[in-house]
Amino acid sequence: MNAVAILKAPSADRLTLVHSTAPHPAAPDLAARLAASRARSDSNRAASARRARAPDWLVSTFAMALGLIVAVAIWAAIAKSGGRIPGPAVVGSAAVEIFSDPFYKKGPNDQGIGWNIVSSLQRVGIGFGLAALLGIPLGFMLGRFRFLSDMASPVIALLKPVSPLAWLPIGLLLFKAANPAAIYVIFVCSLWPMIINTAVGVRQIPQDYLNVARVLKLSEWKVFTKILFPAVLPYMITGVRLSIGVAWLVIVAAEMLTGGVGIGFWVWDEWNNLKVEHIIIAIFTIGVVGLALEQALVLLARRFSYDR
Repeated sequence: MNAVAILKAPSADRLTLVHSTAPHPAAPDLAARLAASRARSDSNRAASARRARAPDWLVSTFAMALGLIVAVAIWAAIAKSGGRIPGPAVVGSAAVEIFSDPFYKKGPNDQGIGWNIVSSLQRVGIGFGLAALLGIPLGFMLGRFRFLSDMASPVIALLKPVSPLAWLPIGLLLFKAANPAAIYVIFVCSLWPMIINTAVGVRQIPQDYLNVARVLKLSEWKVFTKILFPAVLPYMITGVRLSIGVAWLVIVAAEMLTGGVGIGFWVWDEWNNLKVEHIIIAIFTIGVVGLALEQALVLLARRFSYDR
């Protein structure tokens, strides 16, 4: 409360009203009580909101389930609209039949979907493994030595955008056989993400780390094992994740062209037999296997990631 004082003006014979800003003695206590009451109210509202809100995992699970239901509903609507796409019921029935015996063998070109997936994974594993053996050390060298990086930069920039299947004729020309040609395509396409991400990780290492290693006169092997490798590991695993996704994507297309046993060949063979429901089953199977590979590498990345 402001008090009003009546003072005599020193230069005029009249009264002057002066507003005093001195607070009322009870004002601090009243303000403190109001602040405490407001804080309790805010705390109660926040607690009520937390109690009323569903757990995050439940909301996420519901959203994913709803997304799948909507996708299946759209699929069923398209199938009923007179198109040639089989509906979910038809595909589900065919899937039960196919996966009831996925590893049967009735000849070199008549095998269950399980053997075709295994063959594709073998090609991916060989091509991807060879790419890792070359790409990761090369990425370390390019990131460590500026001169080598400048040498390789135009070559990588030129070859990286090339379509994966453009490498298939070169593979057939070199190896004279479909299977090593498909592995060669996987090798080439898996190489670039690992080289680039590893080199970027090496360049992101603080220069102080390398300066300390130089002062301590550490050997190049010590610098690699004690400084470079632990710091670059998260970047390297990111490159590995990208490469495995590209490898699994490319092998399907390569096997469609090369033939033999593999999930890509199985898709093309089912198309020649006009079994569209089997093609849809293969699409879902390819997606599930690719998701499993991706999630396995995500878990690996979480295991080795750290905050610098």
